[in-house]
Amino acid sequence: MISKTAEYALRLVTCLASLPQQPASADMLSKKTQVPRSYLHRVLQDLAASGLVQSRPGPGGGYELAKPVEEVTILDVVNAVSPIERIRNCPLGLKSHTALCPLHQRLDEAYAATEAAFRGVTLKDLLESTSSIIPLCDIAP
Repeated sequence: MISKTAEYALRLVTCLASLPQQPASADMLSKKTQVPRSYLHRVLQDLAASGLVQSRPGPGGGYELAKPVEEVTILDVVNAVSPIERIRNCPLGLKSHTALCPLHQRLDEAYAATEAAFRGVTLKDLLESTSSIIPLCDIAP
């Protein structure tokens, strides 16, 4: 449903959200989130360009969230790196179709529902979840 890039971005921001006021190095982020180091910087650059992440240079520097966790939604993160593409016009380019056919209308409705679901979940919601599973942590013996 979402791209690998969006999955990586979600892992990264969730990790950063769990480390408030504590910049994280690229090495630590790559290890903790299992995002390949070779791809990590591209994803972080996209997140920074969208204003979701910022970097601090120098000793003690690293990456951190640029916005409060209650303001960042899953949709914000996905749209920063790999936006959900809605169907606005006939994908076949048929000029006679002034509206979407039933197939593409239903597909677009599914995309709209996905957007709404992602818009309704913030990083704060994820951090405050009552689930016994801690995001990005393997606590098995």
